[in-house]
Amino acid sequence: MSSRESGNEERNRELTSPQDRYDARLQRRSSTLLQRRVVEQERASIEEALDKILADDAIALAAARIVAARRRFVVGSAKSFSYASLLAFDLSAGLSQVTLVDGTVVRAVDVLSDVRSSDLMVAFSLRRYRRDTVEIARSFKAAGGELVVVTDFEDAPLAAVADQCIYVATGSASYVDSPTVIASVLHVLATLTTASAKGARRRLGERDRLNTELGLYIS
Repeated sequence: MSSRESGNEERNRELTSPQDRYDARLQRRSSTLLQRRVVEQERASIEEALDKILADDAIALAAARIVAARRRFVVGSAKSFSYASLLAFDLSAGLSQVTLVDGTVVRAVDVLSDVRSSDLMVAFSLRRYRRDTVEIARSFKAAGGELVVVTDFEDAPLAAVADQCIYVATGSASYVDSPTVIASVLHVLATLTTASAKGARRRLGERDRLNTELGLYIS
């Protein structure tokens, strides 16, 4: 990482809340200038992230752990719940035993009361780090399960306890941290996992048959 990139990352970390980022980035800026800044930042971030994916084996290692697990649980709170939902949806197309911990249909207490050594949890923990996600993931790990964490910094709350961490850069010119890199990482993770999962092709074919039979889609 260059000194300029390092400096930008540190400034990004100092702006801990959406209000801080709004005050620093959005006030007294024209729409045209702001649009350009956001687009340029997103373009730079995604290019850097894709280069990092090619140079780092963290996603491939995480995918191998997910495939090897008997049961897979995915958890995230607030905005991160959207990322957890996306990953759980994509994984469930090719793998069995993929469960989104949504706090309603599947409650954390139900999962934590029956953790097995062959179980794995993927936890999304991005700033501002939600206490509930951190505590659920720590308890899952303490109960003997395997933990994969998608997070942003090496000193993030769950980084030290994870069996595998995937680090994503979420810097943005907006008042909210960027979802762009996270979505790209999830896409690669789901693809690698499904590609190496036994029975994925048969499962995908059966889902296609059922989708057609039930008329779930217009085309």
